[in-house]
Amino acid sequence: MFSPEGPSLRELAVQALSSVEHGYDLLAPKFDHTPFRTPDSVLDAVASALARTGPFDAGLDLCCGTGAGVDVLARVCRHSVTGIDFSAGMLAEAGRPVRPPKPTVSWVRGDVRALPFAPGAFDLVVSFGAFGHFLPRELPDLFAQVHSVLRPGGSFAFPVLAPPRPTSPAYWTLLGFDALMRLRNAVWRPPFVMYYRAFRLGDVRRELQRTGFRVNLHALKEFGRRADGSPRARTIVAVREPAV
Repeated sequence: MFSPEGPSLRELAVQALSSVEHGYDLLAPKFDHTPFRTPDSVLDAVASALARTGPFDAGLDLCCGTGAGVDVLARVCRHSVTGIDFSAGMLAEAGRPVRPPKPTVSWVRGDVRALPFAPGAFDLVVSFGAFGHFLPRELPDLFAQVHSVLRPGGSFAFPVLAPPRPTSPAYWTLLGFDALMRLRNAVWRPPFVMYYRAFRLGDVRRELQRTGFRVNLHALKEFGRRADGSPRARTIVAVREPAV
């Protein structure tokens, strides 16, 4: 993270004391050189999984950041791909690379909790690494928004990594990070919502089903399995049921 290409400790501190939107505006030029960007290995695995169920016509990437998820959609969507994010800085970085003319790619600045799209505009919605920015109480409205912009039979897909074991250093690192963020938000305004342990698979699955999705779990075989046989990574594919 502290390589010449990535942000300095001071820059990260300034970001963390900003709002989420302004913090990402500041981080945007160096975001792709941080661990916050979804690794290419995860992006490639999800793209392969979606390719087996596609192709799709129109795709949407929620909280698209610098565009890594849009590039995944471009592999499996035939006609159009849209990225939405509320950070102007991140969208500016996303728009820099020259992409092939097909599918067409567009960028929208907006809040994913109030999606500015017509009902049934997409047949695939994805998101990568963004859900830590939403509190559990916000998920029902977020999932309802996604449900509304999907066509009947359309899919909402995103990867979920298995949580680290309590005996691992990663578990305590993430626990400590969340504790620091909660302390920061208790004493500083505006809040910066970014919690790594608030997005739990069981809760998410129930909330998706309550919204009206049929939820399928697909192991990402590229990441293998843990000692107990459970997958190290999964893709959740939530399907909007066709109208009866």
